[in-house]
Order: sequence, then structure tokens, then C-alpha cells
Amino acid sequence: MAFTHLHVHSEYSLLDGMSKINKAPEYVKSLGMDSLAITDHGVMFGIIDFYKSCKKSGIKPIIGCEVYVAPRTRFDKDPDRDRNMNHLVLLAENMTGYKNLTKLVSAAFTEGFYFKPRVDKELLREHSEGIICLSACLAGAIPRKILNGDYSGAKVEALELRDIFGIDNFYLEVQNHFLDDDKPAIEGLVKLAEEIGAPLVATNDAHYIKRGDAKAHDVLLAIQTGSTVDDENRMRFANDEFYLKSEAEMLELFPSHTEAIENSHKIAERCNVGFEFGEYHLPEFIPPEDMTNKDYLRKLCYEGLERRYGSEANEQCSVYRDRLESELEVIEKMGYVEYFLIVWDFIHYAKSNDIPVGPGRGSAAGSIVAYSLAITEIEPIKYNLIFERFLNPERVSMPDIDVDFCIDRRQEVIDYVVRKYGKDKVSQIITFGTLKAKAAVRDVGRALNASYAEADSIAKAIPAELGMTISKALDINRDLRARYETEPLVKNILDMSMAVEGMPRHSSTHAAGIVISKMPLDEYVPLYMSDKGLATQFNMTTIEELGLLKMDFLGLRNLTMINEAIQLIKENHGVEIDFSKMDYDDPSVYDMISKGNTQGIFQLESAGMTEFMKTLNPSCFEDIVAGISLYRPGPMDSIPKYIENKKNPEKVKYVDPHLEPILNVTYGCMVYQEQVMQIVRELGGYSFGRSDLVRRAMSKKKMSVMLEEKKYFIHGKDDSDGTPAIAGCVANGIPERAAEAIFDDMVSFAEYAFNKSHAAAYAVVSYETAYLKAHYPVEFMAALMSSVMGEPRHIAAYIRNCKELGIEVLPPSVLHSRRKFIAKDGKIRFGLLAIKNVGNGIVDAIVEGRRGRDINNLYDFIKSIEPSELNKKAIECLIKAGAMDEFTPNRAALLAISDDAVGTAQSSARKVSKDQISLFQLDSDLMEDVKTAPELPNIKNFDKANLLAMEKEMMGVYLSGHPLDKYRDLIDENITANTAEIFDLDPSGDSENESDFIGKGSSGRNHFNDGDTVIMAGMVGDLRRMITKSNQEMARLTIEDFYGVITAIVFPRDYAKAKYVLENDAIVAIKGALSFKEDSDPEILVNKVTEIERISEFKSQSGNDYDRASISNYSHSKIKTEPLREKQYLKLRVSQELSDLLGNDEIQQRILGAVSAHRGDIDVLIYLPGQKPLKSANGVNIDENLLIELEQLLGKENVKH
Repeated sequence: MAFTHLHVHSEYSLLDGMSKINKAPEYVKSLGMDSLAITDHGVMFGIIDFYKSCKKSGIKPIIGCEVYVAPRTRFDKDPDRDRNMNHLVLLAENMTGYKNLTKLVSAAFTEGFYFKPRVDKELLREHSEGIICLSACLAGAIPRKILNGDYSGAKVEALELRDIFGIDNFYLEVQNHFLDDDKPAIEGLVKLAEEIGAPLVATNDAHYIKRGDAKAHDVLLAIQTGSTVDDENRMRFANDEFYLKSEAEMLELFPSHTEAIENSHKIAERCNVGFEFGEYHLPEFIPPEDMTNKDYLRKLCYEGLERRYGSEANEQCSVYRDRLESELEVIEKMGYVEYFLIVWDFIHYAKSNDIPVGPGRGSAAGSIVAYSLAITEIEPIKYNLIFERFLNPERVSMPDIDVDFCIDRRQEVIDYVVRKYGKDKVSQIITFGTLKAKAAVRDVGRALNASYAEADSIAKAIPAELGMTISKALDINRDLRARYETEPLVKNILDMSMAVEGMPRHSSTHAAGIVISKMPLDEYVPLYMSDKGLATQFNMTTIEELGLLKMDFLGLRNLTMINEAIQLIKENHGVEIDFSKMDYDDPSVYDMISKGNTQGIFQLESAGMTEFMKTLNPSCFEDIVAGISLYRPGPMDSIPKYIENKKNPEKVKYVDPHLEPILNVTYGCMVYQEQVMQIVRELGGYSFGRSDLVRRAMSKKKMSVMLEEKKYFIHGKDDSDGTPAIAGCVANGIPERAAEAIFDDMVSFAEYAFNKSHAAAYAVVSYETAYLKAHYPVEFMAALMSSVMGEPRHIAAYIRNCKELGIEVLPPSVLHSRRKFIAKDGKIRFGLLAIKNVGNGIVDAIVEGRRGRDINNLYDFIKSIEPSELNKKAIECLIKAGAMDEFTPNRAALLAISDDAVGTAQSSARKVSKDQISLFQLDSDLMEDVKTAPELPNIKNFDKANLLAMEKEMMGVYLSGHPLDKYRDLIDENITANTAEIFDLDPSGDSENESDFIGKGSSGRNHFNDGDTVIMAGMVGDLRRMITKSNQEMARLTIEDFYGVITAIVFPRDYAKAKYVLENDAIVAIKGALSFKEDSDPEILVNKVTEIERISEFKSQSGNDYDRASISNYSHSKIKTEPLREKQYLKLRVSQELSDLLGNDEIQQRILGAVSAHRGDIDVLIYLPGQKPLKSANGVNIDENLLIELEQLLGKENVKH
């Protein structure tokens, strides 16, 4: 007798199952079982992880799914008739069955989704081969009919299913969880089995592993339903019987039907599904006629080599030809010819269609093949970039070339790929949000009916560090451990949180990932339909393991901005800029960077990075590459040495002279991963491939590997173990003690060493943006502001920078502005699309309508616009923004007549046949009808304050002045903080490792902490008076200063004294404590308010106020180790839904991946649900590409800067 669990819900039955994949196989093995199934509700999300976990534990994996069957057809979606679907358990008997199962589950999403993914009988018939069907739990159609007294209907259903799947592949499933309905259902199923001759199979509807997990599972259900465990009306399981029972327990449940127990194991023995990992399924690339893919790649490469280096590069013994040949040999040997052709093809398409493409990402920049194919734009030999860092012949793995495209046209490239390879072969990729430590505590706290304050205090006690778990937190935080051991509520919350911690909460789609396959995707993987379209049910890691081609198509705002700047330069100066034909050696570029004029410069924009550059005084491209690499946790400690050695080259010391050719480019400092590889190879005698393996072992701190390699590095090894011999340092003339010191230095640094190829590729964009700003600042700033339209805080910052540069930013004008910001006559004109409620349609109509016309007033203007694009709201907003001030500065008068003028124009247009005549072709009589008020009404214009308020409302910025201007000196002398400092605003970012994000404040680079007392000044807005439960008044409001807006809260005690001052638009000074919360922007808890004129009184009062001067002095004293930062942030809010879907670790890794390409000085704050903000230890440079990537991941509303 043997038993196998065939009805099991893993954690991928989201917030319903918790038979954890990494534990269940080992547990059933301990029960003496040799096999286990996975049958999640309607999905196959976890089958590959389950398969690997089972194999690791020596358990046979049974791949299945409990599908939902539509009551009628999968296309019927009537809320009254089709909402209640039936369950059915399907198990893959073989690979044919697996493929059919993936097609069923895919179609359930793509065709049958209605509340749940649903199949129907038609689909089941079409894809039944190789599938074993079980009639399911009490929610199956057959048990339901039996319980409803429709035995004959149950029989008809059973016979139909048997007919669909075959007499040997259909089983009637019996379960006994001691539910009221179990006994009658079993009796009916037994009777039915006897009548139709169908075998019985016993299962347990396992939703968790052990009986003791039932309580945690109940909490999980409460989280799913957004209720509490005390809610009597919520979904709940009746008892604690839904676990992985032993064979003995199952026999006790069915003493009269032991054959049903035995059948479970017989089914398991029949099921044999195996997955092949590492076998590639690249899409077919069709070369030109009479050429193989290998020949075509070589042809393209040699043509590109000549284009890059000249005809001499193709001559024998050319260093370029030799490098190309060696790379091609590896690529051909590893079977990646098609991969490079596929990537070349869509990049070639983009460039051929003038879609800006980035210079490269990651280690691909180390390939001369990629450079010759114009996949990358950084010269690998000149900058000593290593191919093996990208593609290692001794570590077989698919190449990974992520590509940046102009953010506005990225979709065009994706559409091309879909057209070329087929819609059924291209898809997005799923990701999962997981319950991480803090989020789990908050969710569990809510489910257990704990107060917000109680759950919040526990969550805040968990350190805000990447990779933090509740168990680690209990070890680290003694106070939390003490509370856990003495407070029952805390213990209960943490125990339940640890039970659900790490489980997936929801699914979503990868921000940039695209999978392209050889055959239709559902031949390989099940598909999923998200709100963003089709996606795989397997995540990116699994997709790669299965040998499918994964590409990241990223949208980079900087590329769009560079392209627009180049177009403006051509338009204004007749100069065509082609960076591919330039060297990166313009002294004026480095001079500008050294002076700190870095706003808008990719990777260098943040305040910290700006200060670093000013101190470093870069003089060449290598300095920028090094700066991008060094400005990170770990390597940052090398900054003082780097600067010192650059300025005093005579002080550079090498442990051994052999290091000089490798480290001289970085002034004796170890900065790059490639340098580690070079040292290992050139001093120790390692092969190219093995040097990368050693680098990886060092970065991952694999001690056993490192100890062995240290011996080889110093003393060498023979080839008796079948691997190539290693000469060793001693044999190469390096003293043993020096070799040991060099290896130890590498080990200590390798964890933080940066990929030079990656840094160099992004330094290209840094240089290009800096070049444009240095030589064409007007055009550059215009394009830069166009790239951040819709982000007033950025536009305001860049307008300030324009003033510093002496560039005048003119207000919007219906006579001169275009869609975006433009540069003309040394000035910048505000873009019309940056005005609220003004869209592309009316802007295009305005530009077209004024062409060749003399427009002198509002009436002429309205007549010039195509009637179909006219709308009153847009005209009103244009007036308020000052876009018609050239007609008259009296906006009040224009507003008074605008509605009537637009209405009359539209009415007149309707009198004329749309097919015959347009409005500007109307005869003079009709035109007179439009001009209903030839003279402006005699109305007084708005005062200055109102005009400024309109500008702010319409454009998000004050353009012609600021309400605080008259108090600027007074404010600057007396405040201790402004919003820019508190939010640490600045656009930039980078990091390859998790360590780049650390708990807020722990880096020492944030001036402010929770509870700090500050003095601020600004204008009151959004004032809301509230009454507390104790019937006292308090207020919530915003304070707007020169840099932004912060929310302020005035509690009853202080509001009673401040209420006379607090009115909307009042300019006030406030004093209070900063409040930082995980899931929201910083706020200030106000305890004093006064008129702005009395702000100096705050300074004279004693207290622990924040001293800006001392902070500034401290920061400058630390400049070499911690560059001074203006307090600016890129704030990234992770929604609960996304957190649940992907998990905070996955989200953080994606954010890190995104920001790693955008080095700068703006700190990143990540607001995870229920957690304190995580602050970047590295600054970022905010550009359009980064923002688009982040907005695609997090949602536009969750990315603020």
C-alpha cells in the first residue's frame, strides 16, 4: 500500500494555499512518500520551482492544476449564469499532457477569464491527450450535482468527462475533511463509481503542510479577503483537516476504500513529466538567401569592424581582427550566433527608423562583436573592457543584452519584434510580489485585529535593510525580542507573520522584460493575462532556465532628450551632431563638470555626485567612468584615495610593479571587476574564463572557493584534474608575500567592484549630455525640460538652473510656443503641453492655425483653430497660464469673454457643412458672428498674487515670480530646512547590488531623521480643519516654499494658539518635528506658527533646532568620504498590490537594476507598504528613461521627484 497527495495547493494559489514548495517535498518524504503533486487554483505559476524542489528532495513531482470549468462555454460571461464555475483536477501524465495542460491554462486566461480563468468542455476535448482527470473537491461539478440531489446529472457529467479523457484517465475523487457534505458526497461518488465502472481516488485538499499551520492559513485567508479573523462573515475553512496527511491518516478516513488510497500512488507512477534546463529555444532568424546565420553574422561583423576602425582593421594580425575572431569563435562554439543576429536585427530596425538607442548596458559593452554590430557604442579595446565578463566560455549561460530605447518610441521596437516573430511567440513576463517582513507584520496585524499603532510599532522595530527577515530582526533587535517573549500579542503577530513571510501575494508584469520563442509560447510555458496584456506564468529566472530568449526593452528618457536637443541644435545652428564620430575628450565638458554645473547631466546630477565631481576635477572620460563606479557603498571608501592619487600621482604606490599597467588608469585604486579579472589573469596566469569565475566567487564571498583559488593564484596548479594549468604569481616573478597581499586586497574589494563595461556605457550618455549642455546650453535645457513635462518639481529646478546660466525662460505663448519647450534666439519658450488640460490635439491645431496668419487678439486666435479641436477648458487654461498675454496682459478680461467667443465660434461652425468648408474658410458675414465682442470689457486685471496662483495651477511652477520673493532674504536667514533638503530631491541613481539600498539615515548622507526639529517658511494651502474624537480642533495643511510642498499637521494643543494665523495663501513660518513614515511622504508635526515677519523669533528661542550651518560644515568636512548632497529625493512608492504580487525583494532588485544605470546624487527613497523608507546609499541621476522604467514597474503616480 502507498499513497500520494494529488490535490495540493502551494503558495502560488495566491493567499489561499500555503503548502510551501520549498518545504512540502521534504515533509512528505519524512512521511515515507515518494511522490507529490501540485494543483494550484487555475494557475501553473510554481510548477518549475516545485519540480526542482521535489527533485532536490528525491520526490517525484506530479505536475497538475485545479482548473475552473465554465458552467456553459468559456465565452459566456453573464453575471447571473456564469459566475459560479466548477473545479476539476488535471494531472499531466507525460510531456504531451503537460503541453496540453499549458494550453488549457493559457486559454483559460486569454479566452475564458471571467472572475477566474476558465476552461470549458470544448477546450478539454481539444487538449485532453496525456491528461489524467480527477473529479475534484466538493466544488467539482459531480459532487455539487450529487449534493443538490441531481444524481442523474452527476452521472451524465461523469460519463462526459470519462469520454473526454478516456476510460483509463478519469477518476472519481473522494475527500473526507469531516465536513457535513463529505459523507453524502462520498456515498454518491462510490455509487457512481460502481455504476459506471470508474475508479475512485482518495485525496486530501491540502492547503497547508501540517495541522498546526491551520491558524496561519486562516490568517492568510483574512489577508486575502481584507477582513479580520474575528469576522464571522468572511471566507474561512471549517476545520484544520486541510493538510498533508500521512498514509495512515488517509487509510483511517477511507477504511472501506483502500483501493482509492492505492490508486493515488498508481496515478503518480503513471505521471512522468521531465523538464530540460539549458536547452535553448531561440526564435528562428532567417538570413539572406545563400547564407547561413554563421556566415551572415561574420559578414555583418567584418563590415562593422571596417566602419568602426577603417579598412586596416580587417588586415591579418590586426588587434581588432584578432579580438573579433576570438569572440566569434566563442559565440559560434556556444551556439549564440542567432542570439546576436536577433539583437542586431531589432537594434538595426530602431536605428534605421531614427529611434534613438542607448550606448549599451552591462557587460555587453565589453564585446567587440557587439560594438561592430552597433549593438553597443563604447570602444572595448580602448577602454580595456573584457569580453569574458560578458560571455564566459567556462560558465555556460545565455548572453544578456538589455537595450535602452527612446522612451517615446520604445513600443515601436516591440511592435516590430511582434510582427517579425509572430504575436503568439512574443509576450511579457510575470513577476510576483511577496509578503516581506514589515509588510507581513502589517498585514497580519490587520488580520488579527490589532490596532494600527500596535502593528506599526512592531513593523518599525524591524530594521529597514535589504534581505531582512523577522527571524533576523529578532536576533538583531533586543527590544523586539523582549517584547516577543513577554507580550502575547506581539508573539502572536510575529509567529503568524513568520508563517506567511516570503509568500507571493500577487502577480504583475515585468516592467521591461519580453520573451521571444521559436514555437508558440504556450508550447513551452503557460500564459497569463494581466491588465497590461499577455504575460508568461513563469518569472524571468524560470524563463531563462527553460532556454527561452528574454530581452529587456527599456525606455530611457535621456535618449529622447538628447535626440530632441540635437534636433533643436540643427534647427537653430545648422549643426548636425553625431556622437558616434566623436571622441570623449573635449576639455570644456570636463571643465563644466568640475565646476558643478551638472544639472541634467546623466548620472552626475545629484548633489553628492556633483560635489564629488567638483572635488575630483575630472579631466578625461576614464574619470567619469571611475566616478560612476566609485560613488556607491563600499567603493565610496576609495574616493579619498582616488582623488589624492589623481592630484598627486607621485604618491601612487603599487604592492608589485606588475599591477601598474592594470591600475594606473584608476590612479592605483582597484575600482572595476575587470581589474580583478586582469590581475588574476596576468599575474596569476589564469585563463580568461576562469578569471571571471574567480571574480564571481570573490563577489559572492564563497570562502571555500576563495581559499583554494588563493593557493592557485600564488603557487599555481597543474592540469592533473583535467582543467587548464595555472602558472601562479610566484612563477611569474611576484614575491609570495606580495601575491598574498594582492589576493587579499582583491577579496576585500571584489564584493563592491563595479562592472566597468556597464559604467563606461553610461558614462557615454553622461558625456553626451554634458557636451550638449557645455556647447548648446539653451537647446539642452529646453530639451531637458521637455523631458520632464508633467513633473513640476523638476521643471522648477531646471528653470532655476537656467537663471543661473543666464538663460531666460519665456512664458508659454499661443503665437510662438509648440508642443514642447523650444529654444530660439538664446531663450527658451515654455511648451504648451506643460499646461494643464491642454492636449496634443489643440496644440497642433494652434500651431497649424497660426501658420501664415496675422493673429492680434483672442478673436483672431479662436478663428484660426479647427473647430473640432476647440474647447473652452483648454482656452481658459491657456489664458490663465499667460499664453495670451501678448494680446493683452489683462487675463481677467480675456477670461470674461473666452467662453462666449469659443461658444459662438463652435455654433457658427455647425451652421456650415463639415464636408464643404472649415471655419477659417467661412465668409465674412459668418466671421463677424464669431467676433461677438470686438472690444475687451473694461475689467480690472487680477492682482499679482492671483496671477502667480494661476500660473502655479496651470503649469505647476511659478514663472513670472514667486509669492515668497519679497521675503527671500528673511527666509534664507532663518529657516533650518526647506522641502528640497527634506525630500532630498534630485534625479539620479545606480546600483548593481542589493547593498546599494540601506535603511534611511544609516548612510549618514541624509541630513534629517524622524523627530528632528526644523524651522520652515512658506505659503499655506489645502487647509483642512478637523474635529477630534474629544471634540477639539486640529488642522492638516500644506506648506509650499521655493522648492516644493510638504504636508503639515497641527494638533489641538498647538492649533488653538496658531489658528488665527492659518489661512489658505497666508505666508507663515512654522516650527515642528519631522515625521518620516514608511508608506508616505515626510510630514512636519507643527508646534509653533507665526507670521513670516516674526520668523526670527524662532531662532532666538532655545531648543534642539536643526542647525543648517553646522550640518553644512560637517558635510564639507566629510566631503571626500561623503560628498555633500542637496536634500533631494527620488521617491518610489510600492503599492500594496505590487508588493503582494512581486514581493518587496523582487521589487527592490528591479529598482536596483533600473537605477544602477543612472548614477547620480539624488537619493532614492523606497516606500514599501508598512515599512520605514529605504534610502539609497547611492545617488541617482533622474532622467526620462529611468522614470519611465520605474513608472512602468510602480505606476506613474508612485514615482515622485
